[in-house]
Amino acid sequence: MSLDDLHLNLRNLTQDDYPQLKILMDAVYDDIGGAWPQHSIDRLIQEFPDGQIAIEDDERLIGVALTVRVDYDEFSNPHKYDDLVGNREIILNDPQGDAMYGLDVLIHPDYRGYRLGRRLYEARKELCRSLNLRAILAGGRIPNYHEHAGELSPTEYIELVARKEIHDPILSFQLANDFQVKRLLRKYLPEDEKSQGYATLLEWNNILFEPAERVLENRPTQVRVGAVQWQMRECASVEAVLQQVEYFVDALSSYQSDFAVFPELFNAPLMGLQDRATQQDQLAAIRFLAGFTEQFKTELSRMAVSYNINIVAGSMIEEGEDDRLYNIAYLCHRDGTIEKQAKLHITPQERREWVIEGGDELRVFETDAGRVGILICYDVEFPELGRLLADQDMDILFVPFWTDTKNGYLRVRHCAQARAIENECYVVLCGSVGNVPSIRNLDIQYAQSSVFTPSDFAFPHDAVLSETTPNTEMVIFSDLDLTRLTVVRAEGSVTNLKDRRKDLFDLRWRDWSWKSGSLTPGNPEEN
Repeated sequence: MSLDDLHLNLRNLTQDDYPQLKILMDAVYDDIGGAWPQHSIDRLIQEFPDGQIAIEDDERLIGVALTVRVDYDEFSNPHKYDDLVGNREIILNDPQGDAMYGLDVLIHPDYRGYRLGRRLYEARKELCRSLNLRAILAGGRIPNYHEHAGELSPTEYIELVARKEIHDPILSFQLANDFQVKRLLRKYLPEDEKSQGYATLLEWNNILFEPAERVLENRPTQVRVGAVQWQMRECASVEAVLQQVEYFVDALSSYQSDFAVFPELFNAPLMGLQDRATQQDQLAAIRFLAGFTEQFKTELSRMAVSYNINIVAGSMIEEGEDDRLYNIAYLCHRDGTIEKQAKLHITPQERREWVIEGGDELRVFETDAGRVGILICYDVEFPELGRLLADQDMDILFVPFWTDTKNGYLRVRHCAQARAIENECYVVLCGSVGNVPSIRNLDIQYAQSSVFTPSDFAFPHDAVLSETTPNTEMVIFSDLDLTRLTVVRAEGSVTNLKDRRKDLFDLRWRDWSWKSGSLTPGNPEEN
């Protein structure tokens, strides 16, 4: 048959199709009893019309997929085909079922080779997603097993089919369509002599499934991020800097952003409020800057609530209870909560001139717009941190940074883009620009803020969602689709997180333990 002669149409099965369906089922299932009686098919169409899918060629029925809804917990455990059938061969459909069960897929012998079965399977998957059902289950016959039963057990046969050393017309097809063998079913269909009564319980997981309680939470899948490429400039007062901050927060909120992001140490020009002599003492200058942090935290939290936006407050210097200085990023939630992430890796310049200490805790923060992590500048150059955050199901990684030269910027940029690819997450890179010669260590800066994505078909071809003009004060907006992350992690061209060889290597937070969504001190003997 020529491809030019095909006129295919995918639609739902109707009761008027039964005469053609009977001919098709009798031909395909001649070895196990042939077609279902008409009243069985009519009842199935009445109870679950969307699940009965047909392909026709010029009104000739050439392919069918029959499906019911079932309770996942019941049918993901051992069962028999008869558990799906009631009195008078009524197929038992559960209208409240949280999974679909694939009963039959039939393709007319004259139309095999056109991948019509794949079309039917894809239609089932789309239906499963649209109904927010947990999975598709199926009891799969293994009709070629009788040829190997004398030398192979059913499990050995299944393993060889999975390794493509044996071809089975049903199991090989189902494995090629992303179904996984969950268990072996015994006496599933006793009259199936070719399979010798055995079947595989196959499962395709709906990675977009949300339990009812999560659906009611109305968790967003579309997140808008606004990042401020902030210009460092001389300032006359604390109020002037806060006024500039509020201007940008107001603007980002007006565009319904879920996050407003600022760069590392964005309030550093406040060091210029000291007299010139004091500024020359770098340790005194940075401690002077730390004196404004509490005021900034209070004001930024107020803005987050007032403008209904989560604020990633770049980073600021905090004087700890131990009298040591830390570089801290604050996350001001729009509900008034404030959380923080310390910079863990301190650059030689920070350590030498400002005596900054590295923090000792790594967090993933639960927000109303996804699970987020924060790595401050130099931290993003250490891939272990991004991977530890990815292990806690991070969606978005924020990287506030401050670099002076282009080569320093490119170190941060290339590492940030690598984190997006290897951890299958979004990365928001936000830096500062402008030269302030009057303040020591603020003389030159280079930045091009960007938003990076995983590198796959669902994302931009260069894995760059948006970016600013270099060295220009401006804002960028990006809409992040969290659903795409779910899909790429499970079904991408490559699946970096899934394919890690944990049998060869692992990654641990040394002598620490997981606790409340963060890595915090623990008893080494318990790890």
